[in-house]
Amino acid sequence: MNTTRQWVREAVRIIEADFQRSADTHLIPLPLAGVPGIELYLKDESSHPTGSLKRRLARSLFLYALCNGWLKPGAPVIEASSGSTAISEAYFARLLNLPFIAVVPASTSPEKIAQIAFYGGQAHLVQDPTQIYAESERLARETGGHYLDQFTYAERATDWRANNNIAESIFQQLRFERHPVPAWLISSPGTGGTLATLGRYVRYRQHDTRVLCADAERSVFFDSYVSGDRGLTLDYGSGIEGIGRPRVEASFVPEVIDAMVKVPDALSLAAMHYLARRLGRRVGASSGTNLIGAILAGRCMLRRGERGSMVSLLCDSGERYATSYYDAGWLSAQGYALQPLIDAIEACAEHGAPLPGELPQVGLD
Repeated sequence: MNTTRQWVREAVRIIEADFQRSADTHLIPLPLAGVPGIELYLKDESSHPTGSLKRRLARSLFLYALCNGWLKPGAPVIEASSGSTAISEAYFARLLNLPFIAVVPASTSPEKIAQIAFYGGQAHLVQDPTQIYAESERLARETGGHYLDQFTYAERATDWRANNNIAESIFQQLRFERHPVPAWLISSPGTGGTLATLGRYVRYRQHDTRVLCADAERSVFFDSYVSGDRGLTLDYGSGIEGIGRPRVEASFVPEVIDAMVKVPDALSLAAMHYLARRLGRRVGASSGTNLIGAILAGRCMLRRGERGSMVSLLCDSGERYATSYYDAGWLSAQGYALQPLIDAIEACAEHGAPLPGELPQVGLD
């Protein structure tokens, strides 16, 4: 066996040993009196050692690259990211003693950049968020490294039948609940890979569960889903870190999504603050986006006279946004006045009042 093959075998062993030392994430019930008879659970992915849902993806991407022969001893690993994936990838790169470079938008929170550095990675800042892909490719060429490319490989690197599959974990944790097969699974799209895993898994297991994608305001996923046009682009990035994209990523698989909604950034941020109050700890803005999607799915069930359960995600910790989404000065400078929206979300979640405004949606009739 040659030296590189031996190195790959040892690298896979190290990653698998790390997985065996890790516990599963919690499934937290969140009662919503505004949607009576419907039980919402939140899969707390912020409790991973690296603090987000993206740890599952990072592990899968490293294993995929190793088993395809793309990673080499000592060669740099490069990724385009808004931060959370890069944090987890920096962790795995450090496990394998590989240099790691994260190509991130300059607007990425300083807390995320600090965490990348904590795990031994380097943050390469790009002023134009739409250029993180090209810059990652350039760095890989020039350094002789490998660009992991989460936006292409997320849906294929993850084994949607098993092996660290978030959908399988959700169904295992629900099996003793009143409604063990959820009516809806709700997730916001970053790469689109989590939605692809959820949608494929429920089909594979022959469940009637539907999948709702809650997209960010400054993102092309919703419009692509409605129009069927995968060539849509934007010339700016999302206002909600970690979700929403300026182009339709290869890992976005609309055929396994049953419904979509586009959530305004202000509503996502207000829902984040409401959720933080309900849970007694800070959560990320994408979790707020998910909550809005869950409320809409619950109201859809009420209209249909359905009872049952729903599951959504707490994608990451709000401590990563202490100087932005949780900073009153930052919010004011961005023109956000959230308290009326927070009050409206509370009225909706706890008393059944309608959400403010008309949100673009499809498949929730």
